[in-house]
Amino acid sequence: PHVANLLQDRHLGVLTSVMSLLIGLSAQNESEYQSLIPYVVHILGMLVLKKACAREYLYYRTPSPWLQIKLLKFLQLFPNAIVPEGPGGSNKQYVSQLQSIISKILTETDVSDSINKSNADHAILFEAVNLIVIWGSAGPSQLRDGAMRLLGKFISVREPNIRYLGLMTMSRLAQLEGSNDSVKKHQATVLVSLKDADISVRRRALDLLFVMCDTDNAERIVDELVGHLAVADVAIREEMVLKIAILAEKYATDLRWYVDTIIKLISIAGDFVSDSIWHRVVQIVTNHPQGDLQSYAAATLLVTISPRRPIHETALRVAAYVLGEFGFLIAERPGMSGEDQFRLMHQHFGTANEVTKSILITTYAKLANLYEECRHLALGVFLHHGNHVNVEIQQRCLEYRNMREAFSPEGVEDLLREMPPWDGREVSGLEKRLQEKEDAVANACGVTPIGNVSKKDNNSWSSTQQNPTNGEENISNGVQGEQVGSVGNLGSVDEEEEEDEAKVVEEENNDDSVVEEGVEDEDDEETDVSFSVDSHAHNTQIHEGNDELSRDVETDREDLEDVGDGDETDGPAFSIQGIPREVIPAMRKAFSNLCTSPSGVLFENHLLQIGVKHEYQGSKGRVSIFFGNVGSQQLYNFRCQVEECDHLLSQMQGTPGLLESNGENEDTDSGGCTVAVRTQAKLLLLVEVTAPFDDAPAMRITFETRPNEGEKGEIVKHEYPLRLPIVATCFMEPVTLEPGAFMQRWQSLDGQDRECQEVVRAPPNPEENGPTINEESMLRIAHIVTEGLKFGRCQGCDPTPWTVSGAATFRTGAKDLNGNNINVGCLVRVEANADAGVYRVTTRTLHPICSKAVKNVALVSIKLA
Repeated sequence: PHVANLLQDRHLGVLTSVMSLLIGLSAQNESEYQSLIPYVVHILGMLVLKKACAREYLYYRTPSPWLQIKLLKFLQLFPNAIVPEGPGGSNKQYVSQLQSIISKILTETDVSDSINKSNADHAILFEAVNLIVIWGSAGPSQLRDGAMRLLGKFISVREPNIRYLGLMTMSRLAQLEGSNDSVKKHQATVLVSLKDADISVRRRALDLLFVMCDTDNAERIVDELVGHLAVADVAIREEMVLKIAILAEKYATDLRWYVDTIIKLISIAGDFVSDSIWHRVVQIVTNHPQGDLQSYAAATLLVTISPRRPIHETALRVAAYVLGEFGFLIAERPGMSGEDQFRLMHQHFGTANEVTKSILITTYAKLANLYEECRHLALGVFLHHGNHVNVEIQQRCLEYRNMREAFSPEGVEDLLREMPPWDGREVSGLEKRLQEKEDAVANACGVTPIGNVSKKDNNSWSSTQQNPTNGEENISNGVQGEQVGSVGNLGSVDEEEEEDEAKVVEEENNDDSVVEEGVEDEDDEETDVSFSVDSHAHNTQIHEGNDELSRDVETDREDLEDVGDGDETDGPAFSIQGIPREVIPAMRKAFSNLCTSPSGVLFENHLLQIGVKHEYQGSKGRVSIFFGNVGSQQLYNFRCQVEECDHLLSQMQGTPGLLESNGENEDTDSGGCTVAVRTQAKLLLLVEVTAPFDDAPAMRITFETRPNEGEKGEIVKHEYPLRLPIVATCFMEPVTLEPGAFMQRWQSLDGQDRECQEVVRAPPNPEENGPTINEESMLRIAHIVTEGLKFGRCQGCDPTPWTVSGAATFRTGAKDLNGNNINVGCLVRVEANADAGVYRVTTRTLHPICSKAVKNVALVSIKLA
């Protein structure tokens, strides 16, 4: 009654304050305040229909826009208010008036020359449209059509903020039943917005295209999205790839078109095609034996991997699986025999990562079971990799090599027969993954999902602690321990696993940079080796031990070596622990791998697993870090502090409480966050490089473990100093030079201060009892230069096949006097001495720090090859 009396006050200032209170109260208990809807509708009618407003509350001739917005927000809490047959029928009196109010807001709102008036009117309009969306199919169809026409006008104006709001609201309105036909009329305008300069507008256009797509326009929309994918911004590519894959599957009238679309996705943006996408292709092809889909997919993928040039890992994985299962369907075609399939796949074996090699090895076993001519080829691979350092590859080779001796021919046939179809599911794993991603974004922003994400950035992200094992990233290794009869690492294909594992970037699960436990570090030593090629008068040494990047990691760890028990206090006993010494070798290997890999595990022990995913474009980078609690007890006061570097501009946002204040304002420093068992804390780091550098930024993790309630024990504080794998080669852009141009620039950069050179021993070959340099190892070196260091391969300028040369540009965000970005040209040569079993790495750049940085990363990569 008191609020009702206040709503009858004639002063608009009082009404505005009352509505703020009423919205807060109604959000807690809607039913108690539903009786106040007639009062709210009456006030709104006075402002909109009769323009009854004191002069001091007119804002550019709009009556009290702030009060109108609050009134509409209150009505959005009652979606059934528009239904005449509501509870008790008491809403019949105001339904007609409310419809008239919304209709007038839609018809009288237009783009104004005054920015202030335009902003106020549009704020009211979009709240009115949100009210129509809340009503859903219960609302009048003429209001939905009118809103759609008006939004169609707004998405074509020049003002980006209006376009953004128009696209966002239209995507919500398009989800109402019966709105799909009207939204299709604006398809061409939305496609134009997909190329907008503002990435926020591009995201909302992508959301709207996803909603408006159906069987009638799916092919055109998907083809447009695939065509735009090649020039799309890195920040939006992952989302585009996921939505294209879902649309192609959901609305495909011809599954051959679906297969072609996914292959195009892999060729254009393979780094953003997650395992769940190619797993889904395998499922669909396997589950459709009727028709020619299986043979078509096998033939198409065989053609895809035919070129000798490097292809993406994902394309090779899909081809290996499909050919292993259905390659026999095309074996009678010219150039597609079982032996041809084996050789075309094996030409990429040397440059494939360990996960892909595991899938290829199983495919070889299946081909050898079907074709006699493939058995000696497969046996050679099994023998050669029977002592491989990777346990999964070693196990597969040993099992397949001895299978025929251990089992009967019928048993071998049963183990290597084609995989059975998967059980049908109502919702695909891709759609589940997209929904979880949108829900996570919506929860973080405090809004409803599907296109209703605020354009304003948030300072923190919501933690996934309330959803155990369902975080956006699952950084556990799901590769090991598969059965012999399984062709590939389809660990997330099973329905139960898809529900239990993270969905957003699960490609990290099977990345070859995941650390294997028990990796031992080599001892440092120096060896004199006579190099057969011409050498400058530099002091060269064999680099077999720790490079400078890896030593940084151990130096950070030594900061905690002398830490002992804490000071005695009146509180519970506690002690401080640093990184255990036995974890150091695996930690350094993981850091070195991540310097040239897009994702993987940076650190792991019995309590904590830290995963990193990073991507770069030009001088800018996006680094996502995930801190997973893999232990059996909660991690308290969990905090992360990232070093501020002079050469990097950075912005950070993460789980509330995660970030420390870096000592700038200790009074406002948070107490950290709590990471529950099987959940994650997250940190997003946006960086831009402004100058050459040769050291990786430091990151310090601190947290506490406490005894469970009722148990005796002490509080243990853990401090982990780490290094982030942000190195100079992350900001390289490849450059391809003609032989003459390369040699001219190489000679022009000759000089003590521009050249950096070092010799590293070739990785040992277990079968040769020492280092081996051959054609296969040189292919790996070329792969390191082009994929790891991001250099362009310069063909024709190498005097022997034992030399690999490359060129790149180090991009920075710094500006010169003319306003142009300052960049540094970089050249690298890797020369092999097969007799001595060593490589010489020489880098030449315009900046001595760049030369040193490129050399360090090259040495790390060669050592791990």
